[in-house]
Amino acid sequence: MADVLIVYWSGTGNTEMMAEKIKEGLENNHVVVKMATVDEVDPSEVSNYNKILLGCPSMGEDELEDTEFEPFFEEITGLIAGKHVGLFGSYGWGEGEWMTLWENRLNLTGANLFQKGLIVNYTPTEEDDELCVAFGEAFAKL
Repeated sequence: MADVLIVYWSGTGNTEMMAEKIKEGLENNHVVVKMATVDEVDPSEVSNYNKILLGCPSMGEDELEDTEFEPFFEEITGLIAGKHVGLFGSYGWGEGEWMTLWENRLNLTGANLFQKGLIVNYTPTEEDDELCVAFGEAFAKL
């Protein structure tokens, strides 16, 4: 079984690119990773992991994607208390408010938020790719 579960939703591919680079950082530290889109994971599966990374872009200044990711997140809120959870995603407007709101919601679940959520404006640049790899490497050391 994998050590870390990465679950993400990506509309334009930007959050998927982030997930790939974060996975690279984890694997640089010999961590076994299961990475899947939100529609490929049953919410109950998060119970099998102590380390979970969730990726979703903003769908407005303060919203998660509402047809697949939001229902998934709602369903896992009772399953992640005490687990290490990191958040990441891309955004195209505002200043990343959705991430602050998401972090606050995560803290209410009793999960242990890893750092601040990692955000990238639009398509990840080479510098953003490096930040994603570093995020994964740091998460691997928990």
